[in-house]
Amino acid sequence: MQYMPIIPSSISVLLLMALPLLAFVGLWLLGKRFNAAAGWLGAGFTLAGLLISVGWLAAGEAQVIRLPWIEIGTYRLWITLQLDTLSWLMLLLVHFVALLVQLYSIAYMQHDTARYRYFAFLQLFVFAMLGIVLAGSLLVMYIFWELVGLASYLLIGFWHHKPRAVWAAKKAFILNRLGDAAFLTGILLLLHHTGTTEFVRLPATLAGLSPTLLTAIGLCLFGGCVGKSAQFPLSAWLPDAMEGPTPVSALIHAATMVAAGIFLLARIAFLLTPEAQLVVAIIGTITMLHGAWKALHVWDIKRVLAYSTISQLGLMVLAVGMGSWQVALFHLLTHAFFKAGLFLSAGSVFHALEPRKIAPAFDPQDMRTMGGLRTAMPITFVCFVVCAAALAGLPLFSGFLSKDAIFLAAFARASEVGTYFYLFPLLAVLAAGFTAYYMVRQVWLVFMGKKRYEDYADVHPHESPALMWLPMALLATGSLFIWFSFNPLSTASAWFLQAMGYTETLHAAWVPLLSVVVTGLGIGLSYRKAFLPPGFGETTFIPPTRPALSERLGLLAGHREESQSQTFFLIPFQRVARACVRLEAKGLDYLVNFIGRATVVLAHMLGWVDRAITDGGVRAIVQTARGAGQLVRLVQNGKIQSYFVVTFVSMLLLLLWVLLL
Repeated sequence: MQYMPIIPSSISVLLLMALPLLAFVGLWLLGKRFNAAAGWLGAGFTLAGLLISVGWLAAGEAQVIRLPWIEIGTYRLWITLQLDTLSWLMLLLVHFVALLVQLYSIAYMQHDTARYRYFAFLQLFVFAMLGIVLAGSLLVMYIFWELVGLASYLLIGFWHHKPRAVWAAKKAFILNRLGDAAFLTGILLLLHHTGTTEFVRLPATLAGLSPTLLTAIGLCLFGGCVGKSAQFPLSAWLPDAMEGPTPVSALIHAATMVAAGIFLLARIAFLLTPEAQLVVAIIGTITMLHGAWKALHVWDIKRVLAYSTISQLGLMVLAVGMGSWQVALFHLLTHAFFKAGLFLSAGSVFHALEPRKIAPAFDPQDMRTMGGLRTAMPITFVCFVVCAAALAGLPLFSGFLSKDAIFLAAFARASEVGTYFYLFPLLAVLAAGFTAYYMVRQVWLVFMGKKRYEDYADVHPHESPALMWLPMALLATGSLFIWFSFNPLSTASAWFLQAMGYTETLHAAWVPLLSVVVTGLGIGLSYRKAFLPPGFGETTFIPPTRPALSERLGLLAGHREESQSQTFFLIPFQRVARACVRLEAKGLDYLVNFIGRATVVLAHMLGWVDRAITDGGVRAIVQTARGAGQLVRLVQNGKIQSYFVVTFVSMLLLLLWVLLL
């Protein structure tokens, strides 16, 4: 698919990136006095960026902008920006979703006293994402990669008066840094062995690298995706990141930030060796199944969607491991719409369920306190169901097209490589069945069945204002098949895949049929579970009692994170920390105390030597000299008799000396 491009200049590209940065600085400097207009200002800047991006259209060939950065002797580093079809589509996605999220946030955050700070952080995040999308080299991408991590940390911990939010922000920041360390290692290895990290120059420099080294570099770069896109074993941060405001979850943890890892894999797909692709596929499969399995059991409405995001990201990573990064990006695009719509719809639900008075026993995010909301919130219900159908992969929705593209690519790859590779697409189809099951479960618990919120007198659900449901409706509309392909049952005519230059290598009607059958089984099992007692177990819910002492004191240990999530990654680090504490207490402290006591004993010994020997010797010499002086003074007394006796004795002694010798 070809476009008539409007070639942007370097100034216009830099202006596009400067817009969110200027909005961030302006909102931060204006402060609280600009709270009321902060959201509109941020949305205005994002709309301007969207219009600029639309005006560019898509360039057929990559346009590279190189600006001098650092010069060391004859070696020079450049700030490289690259605009091509992929980056242009990502620009549209980032701006569009960010615009809807900010409009939604104007109503959602209207009672927050620090709205200026919230919208400033959103603009900082948009600026960092634009840097990743437009980066023309891995080195430039890494700079903005870290800035996205900072913006995510600030947004997750936005409500810093809540200990859990602060804890979740720290957890996300630390786990992402682990993946980023591997990412940086890969960048430095490439820079050392090839002299460049620019995407347009790298392919020509890889011929001289050994396959083992190239595999190692590819896996190091994949480490950045593992952290940012919440892959095994660094996926534990994403469910806890739901402690931030819900629009934040929709923007950075469903549509854009976590998708940055998939975008990175698309950029470096050409240097992934078959061995590296196999590792990528295995990690993606484990993540996909683990996320889907966890989503089957949690009760928090946002955590279900968070684990679902982990599962879908694993599916995208699996697609890259199968050698089809284009279909991974296709699913990224469709997923951004329906998952952002689901998060905003979930925010609409518990925004409407928020009790008028503080009710310690009522949790507006727990699906066991909901039910029957379809009558009180009909617009939210329709938006949620449409987006849930797209996520489940039902025909006539965008998720069906992108998932089937991945299944077809995986089966095609398996037919080329060997029998054991068929395990990957079969597990992907199984995960699709899990997805259908837990989405029907969520829709039932939230919108169908008994109105369990009626047990709380201060809870009166109502439809959200238009400024909230309009973005939800747009995202739900964007989850229909028509925006991606005129044929609702085939991806061959999908404009995105055509724009990426992708062609299907396997045309098999049984693959989408298998997907529909497994999805139907998941829906049927979930529907049957809902009607058979005890249902999903929602009626056995026991309201939480008084929080633990540690939680009342604001300690992180009182957050009661699920044991599986704890042992998944954090507990090993805690054990290492405790081992270091024991080493310090029983090893280093003992050594320091021993040295201290030995020093005291040695000091006492040296003191005794100083007093008894050094000072004693000096006193003995003094006493000897004094005694000799007194003896001589006795002889020199002025009496002639004494002198005569001394003379006589002296002569006698001299005579004896002569006679004896």
